[in-house]
Amino acid sequence: MERLWNSNYCKVMIANFSLFTAFYLLTPLLPLYLHETFGATKDVIGLVLSGYTITALLFRPFSGYFVDSFPRKTVLMVCFTAFAIFFAGYLAASTLLVFTIVRTLHGGPFGALTVANSTVAIDVLPSSRRNEGIGYYGLSNNIAMAIAPSFAIFIYSQTHNFHLLFWLALLVATFGLIIDSKVKLTYRASKETKRKLSLDRFFLKRGWLIGVNMVFFGFCFGVLSNYLAIYGKQVMGITGGTGTWFMLCSIGLILSRLQGGKALRQGRLTQNAGEGMVISLVGYTIFILMPTLGNSQFFTCHFSLFTTIGYYGSALLIGLGNGHLWPAFQNMMINMAHHNERGTANSTILISWDIGMGLGILLGGILAELYGYAVAFWTVAGVNLVGVLLYFVRSQSFFLQRQIKE
Repeated sequence: MERLWNSNYCKVMIANFSLFTAFYLLTPLLPLYLHETFGATKDVIGLVLSGYTITALLFRPFSGYFVDSFPRKTVLMVCFTAFAIFFAGYLAASTLLVFTIVRTLHGGPFGALTVANSTVAIDVLPSSRRNEGIGYYGLSNNIAMAIAPSFAIFIYSQTHNFHLLFWLALLVATFGLIIDSKVKLTYRASKETKRKLSLDRFFLKRGWLIGVNMVFFGFCFGVLSNYLAIYGKQVMGITGGTGTWFMLCSIGLILSRLQGGKALRQGRLTQNAGEGMVISLVGYTIFILMPTLGNSQFFTCHFSLFTTIGYYGSALLIGLGNGHLWPAFQNMMINMAHHNERGTANSTILISWDIGMGLGILLGGILAELYGYAVAFWTVAGVNLVGVLLYFVRSQSFFLQRQIKE
């Protein structure tokens, strides 16, 4: 069996961990920074921070095109350099307008870098271990998400110095850039000497239904991740548990990557995806059902206990489910692409998730405003169920018919 943990793969994993560590060091504290430093209101904070996501989404299709059309190592270095430099921009931003411009533009290299780095990871993996390797690659994201926010909050609580966090993020990103520069990658040109510029250069049309299916799951996590704290406080009566919830979700993600490695190695992508989405559906349903059960006569006396168990238990289940689901869907998309389309395949699955997240944030807020958070979260369960049914009725056979055998 070919070696999975080769030096190039390890370097790309470390670089990806650095990339997401730098990102998550700032994420939980930027709203506080904007409020305390510039006196920004809640709506202004939301507007400033949303620009990052929008720009990342806009850059993803073009980054897939560039990764597939030019030497991937060169594209990777340019993207990582730009990503690291923008952290210095936060240090230099002296007004809210300048900070907004820097933050919005920073989403571009982030969106491009996530596509470039994951595509390079696929290139350095032996073909026989690719499915498994992509699953493990996600561990670097998950570990960063589990560690970096808590570390940043601890540093800030001890120093109350936002600029220190900006410097840390810059140093961590620069470290990742240096590690990625050591990756040895041979550029393999496309066999097609001339290829017309078409939609398929920016979005993998061959895998369109898998992308649509992923939108449903992105929607659910978009609602949950953005309205979790206020729902927990107003509906469940749980305050201050958001950090613990995300920590447990990260643990679930990590465990699923470790446990699902064998299935991915054996090529059981459709099974892994099916198991993941069902586990996630159970997690979302438990999360939403707990307040209802707690208010019933049978559970009234144990309301606090049941809501707490449901709240934190759902985090573990949703993490486990998404941890199985994500690499399986990513592998399915990549297995429907030729070598010179891997960047496009990667950007397509990321775009699908981003669209779902964006719709979840937007529609979740509208539903919560009009009908309350309970309705918004029951909508999550409904959308998740539709995504599960779509997969088993159509998407699974769609992939099996269209996958490319190497």
